[in-house]
Amino acid sequence: MRVVVALGGNAILRRGQELNAENQRANIRRAAAELAAVNADHELIIAHGNGPQVGLLALMDAAWSPAHPSPLDILGAETSGMIGYMIEQELGNVVPTEDHIVTILTQTLVDPRDPAFDNPTKPVGPVYGQREAERLCAEKGWSVARDGEYFRRVVPSPLPQRIIEIDAIRILVENGIVVICAGGGGIPTAHDKQGKLHGVEAVVDKDLAGGLLARDLEADQFIMLTDVPYVYEAHGEPEQRAIRSAHPDLLETLDFASGSMGPKVTAACEFVRATGKISAIGRLSELQRIMQGEAGTVISCEHPGIVHCD
Repeated sequence: MRVVVALGGNAILRRGQELNAENQRANIRRAAAELAAVNADHELIIAHGNGPQVGLLALMDAAWSPAHPSPLDILGAETSGMIGYMIEQELGNVVPTEDHIVTILTQTLVDPRDPAFDNPTKPVGPVYGQREAERLCAEKGWSVARDGEYFRRVVPSPLPQRIIEIDAIRILVENGIVVICAGGGGIPTAHDKQGKLHGVEAVVDKDLAGGLLARDLEADQFIMLTDVPYVYEAHGEPEQRAIRSAHPDLLETLDFASGSMGPKVTAACEFVRATGKISAIGRLSELQRIMQGEAGTVISCEHPGIVHCD
């Protein structure tokens, strides 16, 4: 079975943790143990987020050269290489030595006229208290939005149109190689009037890019891993209810946060409708049970409605 697994940013850096190499490596080491079990019996393709990392690099870069900060596409490429290296190494330490793993810096084509450029929603960087967020917004001209009890910088997140390296990825997968790709949703790129590619100032959502990747590779399952066990209806409200399974048409009628669960639900529903296969959203530590349909929220056209957990 061919499985695309999208690791959420919280699988790489837990919410509230200090963003340093030691914490990220320790988290990735735990993720590698779960991924290795999948790799033992299935074709494995790994996508991952980079929101905290790209946001921190942007802060560091602006402090070093405030007049000429690096654009987000360059920072996205840097973080994709860094995270891919750590996943590749930690996974390589727990799978058989004859198994090959490769990281591909992936370019994702977007439409420069996408309305997302006028409505930033993608959280990047560390979390801040309200006062610090307001100060940074005033000083740096950022857009900020609430992220739970904290605030984070938000940037444009245009829809992924095409993965430039998809043919190379497919060749590797078909030859039994574990591929780490579409890191951070892929490096956002667009065509100019002459048809030449160039980077754009944005961060593509890794779940939407992962869903596109899964459809293009004709995956049998598309699984998104995060720090919550289920998709919740009315999340954060007294009446919140965990969703065990759902038909995509009904799931999309519910409201989910645009900067977090919303893209996951959209990506899952698009994959299921396009392929007739199964998608799931759940917690990293339950990956094996999610694949077996015993945990997480399962999205499938075989489910006639929405089933809540007891």
